[in-house]
Amino acid sequence: MDLIDKAKNFVSEKVANMEKPEATITDVDLKRIGFDGISFHAKVSVKNPYSVPIPIMEIDYVLKSASRVIASGRIPDPGNLKANDSTMLDVPVKVPHSVLISLARDIGGDWDVDYTLELGLIIDLPVIGNITIPLSYSGEYKLPTLSDLWKGGKEEEKKKEEEEEKEDPSKVVEI
Repeated sequence: MDLIDKAKNFVSEKVANMEKPEATITDVDLKRIGFDGISFHAKVSVKNPYSVPIPIMEIDYVLKSASRVIASGRIPDPGNLKANDSTMLDVPVKVPHSVLISLARDIGGDWDVDYTLELGLIIDLPVIGNITIPLSYSGEYKLPTLSDLWKGGKEEEKKKEEEEEKEDPSKVVEI
């Protein structure tokens, strides 16, 4: 083996054993329902083990339900990872209404939508170059029924009143 091959092996071993950033999807929430569609936001925690900030080149996402892609996209240049710290990223995913209508037949009797969110977090490591951290999160979103919509507001108001009474009993007026 010549000197160049030995150098390549040495570098590849060091890179393979080098500590790399770690990421997890901590939560996916419904943020907004609008005329143009529904917005979900994924919260992604990324731990940077290095003493320098690392640029995030882009985030690719694919949202699937019933083995079908219902939304996909790319977020270019979302910022940097903090040095020696964890960074929380908020990844918005917009689903158009037209796709939701096609999902209606998959809802079934349990009145929920099962989904899988796949993310590719592309970061630029010094010397090494771009690497992709693949992430996946599966869950279900429970849709409100018509009875939930009618009862929901009244139950929430009653809970709010009960909490206020507990906080300040002087507000309770007896007749």
